[in-house]
Amino acid sequence: MNYPSSQKTTLLFLALTTLLFTTNNKASANHLPPITAVHISNDSNIVYHSDNLHIKKLSTHVYQHISFLNTESFGRVECNGMVVVNNKEAMVFDTPTDNKSSEELISYFSRQLGCTIKAIVPTHFHEDCVGGLESFRKNKIPAFASSTTIALLQSKDPAIISHLRSFNNSMQFTIGGKKVYAEYFGEGHTKDNVIGYFPDDSAIFGGCLIKEMNATKGFLGDANLTAWPGTVRKLKQKYPNTKLVIPGHGKSGGSELFDYTIKLFQQ
Repeated sequence: MNYPSSQKTTLLFLALTTLLFTTNNKASANHLPPITAVHISNDSNIVYHSDNLHIKKLSTHVYQHISFLNTESFGRVECNGMVVVNNKEAMVFDTPTDNKSSEELISYFSRQLGCTIKAIVPTHFHEDCVGGLESFRKNKIPAFASSTTIALLQSKDPAIISHLRSFNNSMQFTIGGKKVYAEYFGEGHTKDNVIGYFPDDSAIFGGCLIKEMNATKGFLGDANLTAWPGTVRKLKQKYPNTKLVIPGHGKSGGSELFDYTIKLFQQ
């Protein structure tokens, strides 16, 4: 189609203006700061939340701490521990996975809640249980582990056991006038896996001996697959009325986690 010269000039001007406007918009968009995704948890039980550490209050005295471990086989893994609090005293089962997240946990319970942390107990020798021990040592928090755990750590990293006090199959602690127990029921995820038990809230920290519902078998490099279901049966038989069970990874639940773990490893 042929346009008069004046109309051609007008059309060319409009085309150039449109191109310039579009280009400038794109350039402006490229210079805007990137949109940062902010994760806000909908879990009403969460009382502390950072990139390194989450803390949930699950019952009157029991908290679950969640930190993160980067692994080759399973990616970034959530790792659980338990804290029992009573009358301004606290006891921790498993350190968070590193010293930074452990410092956050210590700060939350000692400064924000005003608690004296009376003990830390790693439930077995893997990194997700002992990765923050140095922070507890620096804060002069007494650390206890089974003699088997200490022996396994001795062959792995002798420096890490410098302030660990040993016990054999079980140990009783008193936190603000209430009893808390660390107990060994047999081999499973590892040969040294112990559990934590707080009778007043019928709560058990199963550590990696216990699986969350619908979990896979996970890392089995140090496991005793034959003994595992029998060990969990012993635990269930001793504490049949358990109401709260925290596994080593994943969501907490009740005694159905015992049944699921037994079924998962049943030969």
